[in-house]
Amino acid sequence: MVLKKLTQRLALSVAFATCTLAPSQVLAEGLDLTGKTVEWVIPFSETGGSAKWANFYAPLLSEALPGQPTVVVKFMPGAGSTKGANWFQGQEYSDSDGTLIFGSSGSTQFPYLLGDPRVRYEYKDWNVVLASGTGGVAYLPPDLAEKMNGNDASALRETDFIYGSQGATRLDLVPLLAWEMLGLNVEPVFGIKGRGDGRLMFERGEANIDYQTSSSYLKGVTPLVEAGTAVPMMSWGALDDEGNIVRDPTFPDMPTFKEVCEATDGCETSGEKWDAWKAFFIAGFPAQKMVFLPNGASEDAINTYAKAFEAVKARGDFAEISAGRLGKYPQMTGAKADAALKSATEVPTSAKEFIVGWLQDRYGVSLK
Repeated sequence: MVLKKLTQRLALSVAFATCTLAPSQVLAEGLDLTGKTVEWVIPFSETGGSAKWANFYAPLLSEALPGQPTVVVKFMPGAGSTKGANWFQGQEYSDSDGTLIFGSSGSTQFPYLLGDPRVRYEYKDWNVVLASGTGGVAYLPPDLAEKMNGNDASALRETDFIYGSQGATRLDLVPLLAWEMLGLNVEPVFGIKGRGDGRLMFERGEANIDYQTSSSYLKGVTPLVEAGTAVPMMSWGALDDEGNIVRDPTFPDMPTFKEVCEATDGCETSGEKWDAWKAFFIAGFPAQKMVFLPNGASEDAINTYAKAFEAVKARGDFAEISAGRLGKYPQMTGAKADAALKSATEVPTSAKEFIVGWLQDRYGVSLK
């Protein structure tokens, strides 16, 4: 299997390196999907960022694939996305098919990284054809946002916060740990199906702190900000070429968690807690969402989908339309997608051990 995967990747790299034809000419080769329906499985509800990401890409992918098949997004929520991922692990298809793809998110990656006993999927068996970076924004009701002194969040320690969460081992561990590092008393209500449900709790007044990934923030929270019912607190930030946390390019006027932490007494941007937070932030956001073909996918299928996503990225209007829907983040194919997958599914042992212990101590979650 390893040899086969290396052969597939080498062939894909050669295809990208030697291709000089226009996208439409390139896509004339490969699978013929005329008259077929491609099923894009998302292991979350239809209210969250993964749904917005897939629904954005689906019509563009349909146009770029040979034969312009119908691309249908199918939602399979449950167990914080492990239900859908476990199902996908069991799917294999023949070389002549190519009508099934899967959309992973950081909330799928984290249980895998932490050794969650419910995980029966293996990323090394899957074939990545697109990796999408993203960011995240935490926000507050106006009356609580007024308590912040610039970037200093110390005054918020007097507040009892409620947060709608998908689960402590999901992507939510990034905001939960960040808020704890700031000394905030945030009580999560676990069990929501998607981040969109958390936003609805905030809108109904059932939660008084929330975070959304960038696509969901742009679509679902920006109207609340414009209406004066929500105020951004901070973004998680982005990574520069040296691996430093810098301001999110989609929200350049918003302070990062690192800036807020530095301005808040008692919050440290060094040490094991910070190192663990940063490691899981890197695993969860710079390559948060990925598209895979299942185990057993042919070289032809992998090449076809990778070239299709490359053609989508090459559209003259892509930068403009994606910035408004997804934010300004890398959309990676080929070798860059492979590298993104590696960063998203590997963390230092020390970071994993810290998070496993923290989950046990803070939330009684045992992963042993």
